[in-house]
Amino acid sequence: MSQNEVYGLLKKSMNVTVEANKVIANNIANVNIKNYKRYYVPFEQVMEESTASGNLKTTSERHIGIGSKDVQVKRDDSASMREDGNNVDIETEMTSQAANTMMYESLVRFASGKLNSTSRVIKGGN
Repeated sequence: MSQNEVYGLLKKSMNVTVEANKVIANNIANVNIKNYKRYYVPFEQVMEESTASGNLKTTSERHIGIGSKDVQVKRDDSASMREDGNNVDIETEMTSQAANTMMYESLVRFASGKLNSTSRVIKGGN
């Protein structure tokens, strides 16, 4: 995998986690809305489709054309255990938010490490 593909994959992953955080926050905000159905971002599916379809390829070394518009948001139409028809479980959403935040922070650390390594190579190892 080339450097551009690695950076493209990192960017895509970070975009997915940012979008997932928005979706989770929206679910939490609507926890008390009658008949509200939760939404989610299938991170693994989005990444598998991106790598399998070649969406991470670029036409120029300076172009990484991956934006949040590529992120799929899906509605969870599963039955609700609540009388009001809302299927948001606040504990599940809070857990998802924590896991998503850790994923984003890990991606940021990895990207930072890659950039630092590249910078050291460019500077001649000093």
